[in-house]
Amino acid sequence: MNLKKYPFYLLIALLFSLQGFTQNKFSSDELFQQARTAAFDKKDYPLAIALSKEALSSSPDYADIRIFLGRIYTWSDKIDSARNCFETVLNKTPDNEDAAAAYADLEYWNNNPTKSLSICENALQFHPQSSQLLLKKAKALIDLKQFTSANTIISQILKTDPKNDAARSLGEKIKFLSFKNKISISYDYISFDKQFDDPWHIVSLDYGRTTKMGSVIGRVNYGNRFKTNALQFEADAYPRISKTFYSYVNAGFSDSSGVFPKFRSGFSLYANLPKSFEAEAGFRYLYFSSATWIYTASVGKYFKNYWFNFRTYLTPGTTAVSHSYSLTTRYYYKENDDFIALSLGTGISPDDRSNNVQLTNLYKLKSNRISIDFRNSINKFNTISVSLGWAHQEYLPKVTGNQYLASLSYLRKF
Repeated sequence: MNLKKYPFYLLIALLFSLQGFTQNKFSSDELFQQARTAAFDKKDYPLAIALSKEALSSSPDYADIRIFLGRIYTWSDKIDSARNCFETVLNKTPDNEDAAAAYADLEYWNNNPTKSLSICENALQFHPQSSQLLLKKAKALIDLKQFTSANTIISQILKTDPKNDAARSLGEKIKFLSFKNKISISYDYISFDKQFDDPWHIVSLDYGRTTKMGSVIGRVNYGNRFKTNALQFEADAYPRISKTFYSYVNAGFSDSSGVFPKFRSGFSLYANLPKSFEAEAGFRYLYFSSATWIYTASVGKYFKNYWFNFRTYLTPGTTAVSHSYSLTTRYYYKENDDFIALSLGTGISPDDRSNNVQLTNLYKLKSNRISIDFRNSINKFNTISVSLGWAHQEYLPKVTGNQYLASLSYLRKF
């Protein structure tokens, strides 16, 4: 072979190699998709970061990839790198809603609500009706204890989008935090067609105050059952543990174990979960003439104008475990204090002060109940509630009777 031709052959081979390399190189869109798969399906954040950087090396102005990279940095706790990604996009396109939303999340999750609020307010100049930005602004305002402003935003969202379940869930949180003081009075009337000759009466007076740790409530209950009068004193607390968890703590005592439990206590741990879910697990302790331990669990979900909650109570016995179940559905027709609720259940609930005295019944027999509740707020400071219920209860073996409940309450916030 003529040696003078070698350079020509080498050049041809190099061209074919370059062509093969070009054909195997992925486009920015393909690399972006691979990065998303690595992050979401494989949870491989380092690989997602590497693929995103490779895509940006050829398309540095591809905003969606840079925002995605910023989110991966956020999840990887690389805060400065994430900030750099979001600020790069916003410096070039200040009206980029996705970049602002991701940046606001970064600052909120890293305990900087003032910065998160500023980012949301800047972005809302370009997107004043953005539900996601308004929700993030409301969350920042809650962290800054600006509950009135946060509640105004939630009302704005629900006015234009009444089926926004995330706003509805956040509104419930604001409801417990926005007013420092609450006082309420309620009256329960319970009658029976067979089981007891005389109706029962319960009057309750509550005072609650919001503290830095959460809400605290003191309560005095007056009861008249079996022609006997008694008082019960209770205290409830809802300590906040984190942005995800909070708890319920209860303690009470009475001067008569025939009308109320002589002692009672309770504890539940609540978790605010993604997609407007909430879960709970805990226990209740009642002492009449002997101790009764009840364990409870529930799951709740906000969906558009509705709230669904399923709860169970489990009471261990000497030979078996007693079960109680309830399903509650609320329809919010206006604000978060305005709803109609329907509850269906079996068994006796230890949290039902109108009927939990029957947990002392030696017969763990069948009981089915239904109730409907109506709650309406007036000028946001006053709330009136009305409840009607019916239960069909087996109080002796193969002996049943009906039970009727009517309740009226008034609550004042200040």
